[in-house]
Amino acid sequence: MKAAVLKQIGDDELDVRTDAAVVAPGPDEVHVRIRAAGICHSDVSAMNGTLPALAPGVMGHEGAGEVLAVGEQVTDLAPGDHVTITFVPPCGKCRECLHGQAHLCAVHTIAAFTSPRFEVGAEPTFGFAGCGTFAEELVLPRDGAIKIDPDVPFEVGALLGCGVLTGVGAVLNTAQVEPGSTVAVIGCGGVGISVIQGARLAGATEIVAVDPATQKHDAAKRFGATHATTPDGFEELKQELTGGAGFDYAIEVVGLAGTIRSAYDATRRGGTVVIVGAGGEDQKVEFTAQELFINERKILPSFYGSADPRRDIDRMLRFWRAGRLDLEGMISRRLALSDINDGLAALQGGDAALVRQIVTFD
Repeated sequence: MKAAVLKQIGDDELDVRTDAAVVAPGPDEVHVRIRAAGICHSDVSAMNGTLPALAPGVMGHEGAGEVLAVGEQVTDLAPGDHVTITFVPPCGKCRECLHGQAHLCAVHTIAAFTSPRFEVGAEPTFGFAGCGTFAEELVLPRDGAIKIDPDVPFEVGALLGCGVLTGVGAVLNTAQVEPGSTVAVIGCGGVGISVIQGARLAGATEIVAVDPATQKHDAAKRFGATHATTPDGFEELKQELTGGAGFDYAIEVVGLAGTIRSAYDATRRGGTVVIVGAGGEDQKVEFTAQELFINERKILPSFYGSADPRRDIDRMLRFWRAGRLDLEGMISRRLALSDINDGLAALQGGDAALVRQIVTFD
């Protein structure tokens, strides 16, 4: 079996191996053949140490495929079923799940993350985020496989596993953007484009896309932005559209201290700042106690779009079927697993033409 393996944290490239194998599924696990996997910036962040990961490990956490086998305790999935992979499988029983915060469930995630999910050359090997979708097959907890209808393309299913759910969910679940609102989106990669689509779905009247790469501005407008600007022009556009008061919502999708601070400064008093970007421990943002008190801007971190994948993957598919969520249009490039390092290099190099790259499996 083929798999793309990170040998050690800090490596720029993955080792595409042909001698990988999955661990045997446990009684409450499923064995899935991966048919499509998205390349997410979080994969790069895990490789360079910004996000936690274990090595050696099969990378990839966004994917879709078909069930090959199920454990003896799994009764609601069967071989042949099509599924989207979620790296936050909700157990449904813990405190977070029972309080409507399934995206914060850690029951399955910690166990899957810290247990080897593969063997590569007979060496125990982890799966990134408990998954490892840059492999032809994987084994994961049953709750990490969300059933989708057979007519949903695997590429569409893969996008729902992370980027789309994170971006659209940040708007609908975390921010709960109201119709008629003004929204600024800082960062227009794959997740940022999903945020823009979410703002359009929520009925925002002005959606400002902010990105230093001007080549991304046309794509942002195609997916729903009403305006696009570089960071240098952001303040002028804020003055023009809001009279200087600031936007109702500013959603940051970069994960840097400077862009988080920019999102805060762009928000009106009493408005909402949403932090979607996955930043490193070194990114420290400074606020004074006085400005926090006087401005009463709400600062809402958004992990995984505050989504419950059991509910929200189906909801995204309904938007897609209604023509209100463009998923196929987000796919900028398709490549084979053998070309995974080309895809990672393009992402690391900031290729402005890319929204989402998809690894396809025969």
